[in-house]
Amino acid sequence: MNQEQWTAVDRYIADTVVPSDSALDAALEASTKAELPAIAVTANQGKLLHILARLVGARNVLEIGTLGGYSTIWLARALPKGGRVITLEVNPKHADVARANVARAGLSSTVEIRLGAALESLPKLAGDKVGEFDLVFIDADKANIPEYFTWSLKLSRPGGLIIVDNVVRKGAVIDSDSDDPDVQGVRRLNNMLTKEKRVTATTIQTVGSKGYDGFTIALVN
Repeated sequence: MNQEQWTAVDRYIADTVVPSDSALDAALEASTKAELPAIAVTANQGKLLHILARLVGARNVLEIGTLGGYSTIWLARALPKGGRVITLEVNPKHADVARANVARAGLSSTVEIRLGAALESLPKLAGDKVGEFDLVFIDADKANIPEYFTWSLKLSRPGGLIIVDNVVRKGAVIDSDSDDPDVQGVRRLNNMLTKEKRVTATTIQTVGSKGYDGFTIALVN
């Protein structure tokens, strides 16, 4: 097994189980043209987010880390009429690309993009009393994952889901001596989860076109 095979299998899955469409394709193309990092979720991962949002009957979704809005579109499409996605993005260029992609997908009335550092935006969300979220997707810098998770838990309803992407770090997560702040951020999250009684959580390793990684899913009790 190697990267070439993982990528080929992802392509096969996308061509069969997860057929794309013009809005999603355009979002990826626009992100590439704008030279955004090629770190968006894959098509099958995007559809997984969509399915999970539908499973919990999500109406209010919070996304931490917008990038070009690809995962945002998948999440927004899962919501019923009147549903809402609030997505937080620190980079103005990324937010502009995402805003255009969301508009092209016809979801501007569903998605609100808030510009600014997440650790500044999250307390404001709590202060705005926007209501409890049914699903939170954390896909931002990993060094601050524990803080993002803490705020996500405060903002989530019982029975909601918190999903954290990129938590295996090509296996580096097992290296307690790593000097990578992203690895240490994930490790701090895992240490939190061993003690946190308000969630039931697990982590799944993944391979695919984006390499070897994984995600954590936490059910809010």
